[in-house]
Amino acid sequence: MKNNWKKNIVRFLSAQTISLFGSSLVQYAIVWYVTLSTSSGLMLTISTVCGFLPQICISLFAGSWIDKYDRKKLIMASDSLIALATLCLALLFISGHKNIWVLFLVLMIRSAGAGLQTPAVNAVLPQIVPQENLMKVNGIMSTCNSIMMFLSPAVSGAILSIFSLEVTLFIDVITAVIGVSLTYGVRIQKLTEKVNKDQTMIQTMKEGFQFIKTNKFVLNLLIFQMVSMFMISPSAFLTPLMIARRFGDEVWRLTASEMTYSLGMVMGGILISTWGGFKNRLNTALVAGTIYGVLMITLGLSPWFVLYLVCNVLIGVISPCYNTPITVSIQERVEPSMQGRVFSFMQITTSCMLPIGMMVYGPLSDYIPVEFILIFAGILVIVSASVFHFSKALRN
Repeated sequence: MKNNWKKNIVRFLSAQTISLFGSSLVQYAIVWYVTLSTSSGLMLTISTVCGFLPQICISLFAGSWIDKYDRKKLIMASDSLIALATLCLALLFISGHKNIWVLFLVLMIRSAGAGLQTPAVNAVLPQIVPQENLMKVNGIMSTCNSIMMFLSPAVSGAILSIFSLEVTLFIDVITAVIGVSLTYGVRIQKLTEKVNKDQTMIQTMKEGFQFIKTNKFVLNLLIFQMVSMFMISPSAFLTPLMIARRFGDEVWRLTASEMTYSLGMVMGGILISTWGGFKNRLNTALVAGTIYGVLMITLGLSPWFVLYLVCNVLIGVISPCYNTPITVSIQERVEPSMQGRVFSFMQITTSCMLPIGMMVYGPLSDYIPVEFILIFAGILVIVSASVFHFSKALRN
């Protein structure tokens, strides 16, 4: 690893970045398609549930698979599944079957693939990167992903303005093929300690539950993540609806919103990879969470679209400063043979609490202005970050 890890990580990050670019194109295109064709908070809620509920179901088993089998092959398989589902949707739309419920079905399949791929990527990094370089590499990966997310709204908006949704879907299939091909050539160090393959799925799952139950740091971290994801869900999913209702439903406004957020993510990824955060990694996440809550309130109070975009950039800067320390803390403090299950449980908390939050906030947005929801949720984010700041298991 010491001699070849840089070449390996360049290939691996390139594969994940290219694959993410295609997935981001489709994600934005679908959200905008649902928003502009229905202008309904309920439809946005359904699409959100379809995009996250399968992740919850697959993550229950994904952690055991990641700790038990070849992680590289699992990443390749999940990427291939997502590409196949996207290809089927493109062919259906071309043939004239533009039923929004078919789109929701494909969202569920893509969600299941992401539910396996995301924790596998997080768990495989310590097998490629020396531990002292994990924060820097995670920050670089966040920056690369953010650059793709910065470019993809503009590309997606341009494609939707000139062509149809089907073109975006085909681009995703092509990028997935490239990503799988690059991942195939990555050399990954084998784990010295593995899950016993004779163990049943139920046994490995029970072992993971028991580890989390007895590890106070991981348990408190999961609870903190659950609370935070529930609170920030309005800023993650209802802002397109707020823009359409308050500032105008032009595609360029939605594009500008996503691009400014992604630009902030690029800046935040560079910041966290060079700075490294506070000595206590979780303090970085808690401070970032507090600032995030303040910015949510400011979003809700913004009377001008330009001010909204400025706040959006700052939220983007804060996001890597929240996510990266949490990921690195798990990579450093949890043994490799257990990381797949821990990252899967982390994935469950994200996949579960975001749609639960949308099930509460989404229908409310048809009766209460989104601005009021953002202000209320932002206050709760600040309160929850302050409470968890005094958690001994996190502070130590």
